[in-house]
Amino acid sequence: MSLKILVIIAGPTAVGKTDLAIDVARQLKTEIINADSRQIYREMAIGTAVPTEDQQKQVKHHFISHKSIQDYYNASMFETEVLDFLEDFFSNHDQVVMTGGSGMYIDAVCRGIDHLPTVDPDIRNRILMEYQDIGLEGIRLKLKHVDPEYYRKVDLKNPVRIMKALEIAEMTGRPYTAFLTGIPKKRAFSTLKIGLDLPRHELHERINRRVDMMMNQGLLDEVRSLYPNKQLNALNTVGYKELFGYLDGKHALDEAVDMIKGHTRQYARRQLTWFRRDKEMKWFRPDEKEQIFEYLLHPDGVPPPRRGVL
Repeated sequence: MSLKILVIIAGPTAVGKTDLAIDVARQLKTEIINADSRQIYREMAIGTAVPTEDQQKQVKHHFISHKSIQDYYNASMFETEVLDFLEDFFSNHDQVVMTGGSGMYIDAVCRGIDHLPTVDPDIRNRILMEYQDIGLEGIRLKLKHVDPEYYRKVDLKNPVRIMKALEIAEMTGRPYTAFLTGIPKKRAFSTLKIGLDLPRHELHERINRRVDMMMNQGLLDEVRSLYPNKQLNALNTVGYKELFGYLDGKHALDEAVDMIKGHTRQYARRQLTWFRRDKEMKWFRPDEKEQIFEYLLHPDGVPPPRRGVL
């Protein structure tokens, strides 16, 4: 049986993951798995920079625009669906590319997520209503009380993760960290991890250009069409929440666009912090394609001997 390899292409938003993933997939004659937690929602194409129709024609993509913003979805569900897909895909292919900026989704497939109890929908709704009532600072303080260990390491700007921990604590009477073993699960494939990065000023320029391009493509109209659902977790996303604020009269349009750029730069820093912790990640600039292809051929850094040479 030949070795099955999952090639990961990770990095911050706007760094150039999609273009490189397409080049790598074409070189390997394989397909692409999306690992962006927002590109899975079909209603959010512009604001999440879903690969264009032309890009998707070049290489087949999976797990893009296959859910609705009305659907509940998380990294554990992604893990299960992708592993099922890989079991079938690897019966006919030796390699596949997975790319995206959602570190938790990538880790779920590579390392696994600890088994968590199913949360009662009533509890989930109650926590959500509590968040809407007392705000982010209120649920932060509650998390600090019920699970101080998780409070110290969670992204305190991410209400979804805070609410998840509160749901588990209320459901079980135990802190969320009690269910986190951190022990990687065995996989039937190996991974090669490529991280993309650029100097800060280059990345920030790319982010700013992308936001301007999204606005020219009709992001405001997309957000306006989603306004009746703005309370959904899926729409608590950079690019959407700022324009909801504009539609609510809280900001001028140019101010909202500047906020999107600033918040996207902050998000890129958090993404890099997450990926930098992974010691298996090999880092490149997105334009270092020759070096990247060489790494994929010889990940241990030692080319195989020529035929007939010991």
